[in-house]
Amino acid sequence: MSKKLVAYFSAGGVTKSVAEKLAEAAGADLYEIKPKVPYTRADLNWNDNNARSTIEMRDKKYRPELADMNANVAGYDVIFVGFPVWWYVAPTIINTFLEAYDFTGKTVILFATSGGSGFGNTVAELKPSAPDAKIIEGRVFRRSVSAEELRKWAESLGV
Repeated sequence: MSKKLVAYFSAGGVTKSVAEKLAEAAGADLYEIKPKVPYTRADLNWNDNNARSTIEMRDKKYRPELADMNANVAGYDVIFVGFPVWWYVAPTIINTFLEAYDFTGKTVILFATSGGSGFGNTVAELKPSAPDAKIIEGRVFRRSVSAEELRKWAESLGV
């Protein structure tokens, strides 16, 4: 049996809720990916062209700094990486996280939360950040996803 980690970034609590349920359902450890400078409500206003998240998402090379480097990625075979979908892709802090650790030989299974959009170009935009990992496009979930549904999904992956 592989050792599993659920690493997630949550801006408003939805992804955190899903990540906690997934970690329990998959028998995985849990790690929160936190930005050094937390996002405020104003930072997340996608209707504002000057909002922090809007500026970051326009610049695909931008890498928000992490609050810590405490994820023991080396100790895991499978890492579920969760995030809210921003502008049809993962927030750039996910690139920061993937670039901060050695994912060589690891299986990275993506999961996201969204009110309506899918993964878009996410895998293609994340692959260069962890080129030696096997990145699997998982699923997009809503806050209301049940622990049972997450358990069945994790089991279906064979990890």
